[in-house]
Amino acid sequence: MPASGQQMTAPAWRSVPTQSVTVGKVSYAYRELGQQNGGTPVILLTHLAAVLDNWDPRIVDGLAAKHHVIAFDNRGVGASTGTPANTIEQMADDAVAFIKAKGFQQVDLFGFSMGGMVAQEIALKEPALVRRMILAGTGPAGGEGISTVAGVANYDLIRATFTGQDPKQYLFFTRTPGGIAAGQVFLTRLQERTDNRDAEIAIWAYVSQLQALKAWGEKRPSDLSVIKQPVLVANGDNDRMVPTSNSYDLARRLPSAQLVIYPDAGHGGIFQYHEDFVPKALSFLSR
Repeated sequence: MPASGQQMTAPAWRSVPTQSVTVGKVSYAYRELGQQNGGTPVILLTHLAAVLDNWDPRIVDGLAAKHHVIAFDNRGVGASTGTPANTIEQMADDAVAFIKAKGFQQVDLFGFSMGGMVAQEIALKEPALVRRMILAGTGPAGGEGISTVAGVANYDLIRATFTGQDPKQYLFFTRTPGGIAAGQVFLTRLQERTDNRDAEIAIWAYVSQLQALKAWGEKRPSDLSVIKQPVLVANGDNDRMVPTSNSYDLARRLPSAQLVIYPDAGHGGIFQYHEDFVPKALSFLSR
């Protein structure tokens, strides 16, 4: 018990320990916080090339103030073991295996970019497992520009190398003064955790994920009308990685969707506008 006059401080994203759970021969690395809130756990599904340290602390801590939140590394990525998945479908199966290994019978899904594609696939494969979904900076199978994400990503990797920038400055944010400033602040936030940081993604895992995105972009569109769960769709108005038209498409095709589009914002619109997005996400998840 804390001493008189002291309050127990919940761990923040910058310091919460990394744990692991084993499913078959795969050990999944994860971080978990907000358990004291109870309720339906929120599973975070991450973007291309991301590891645990790529989640915005403001968004994770903001959600964990009210909800039980868990983020994990995909198989073969970061501190997770195993062979990296090269299809969105396999990533969805892996996520379901992780969720069930944690003992959760129903969850909310928050998928960003590639993670939003994984979330859709989970909802199609295991509808009873999903209560609500947040789909940010993402698109449906067969969506505009998804099969060519590799070209956009690799182009920006090259120009980031030549300009001494982080590729996410180009990939996630607009090149306007507001977008550039938001990107710089976001990248600084990603460095707040100084101890026990995750391992960076290996090149072969990155290549596997690019293969998955290409196949997803070339896949026949799914019938999203069967996804009856409430969905919050969010993006910036100028997403170069997964064109914003895909967010409008998702909102039209999902029966219980609401759409938020942020101005002068790119793929990382939810990070740029985290002060607006977090309250919207909390309101959505609390219903």
